[in-house]
Amino acid sequence: MKLREREVLEVFGAVTLRQLRQWVQRGWIVPSQSENGPLFDEVDVARIRLVCELRSDMNVNDDAVPIILALLDQLYGLRCELRTVATALVDQPDDVLQQLRQALSARSGRRQ
Repeated sequence: MKLREREVLEVFGAVTLRQLRQWVQRGWIVPSQSENGPLFDEVDVARIRLVCELRSDMNVNDDAVPIILALLDQLYGLRCELRTVATALVDQPDDVLQQLRQALSARSGRRQ
């Protein structure tokens, strides 16, 4: 389900049209574009909610918001890559899995 700007503003009563457009212009939110303007999907709405929480609940200033969003995007990307690696590991022979366990165990032992 995709929402237009006015519908997003109804969902987020504290967000103004000016703020929403500013966030889009800054690249914090990247809606798809239609003939009638931007369309916001579920990911965009979740990101708007996050920006609202960062700014109001956590008192994060505008300079820090893109840094936090970039770090969260990196974290999400890494989680997706890790999930892909974990899925590929399921099909590996037992000796490969044992070597991996040993390597991980040795690595975690060095951190302590």
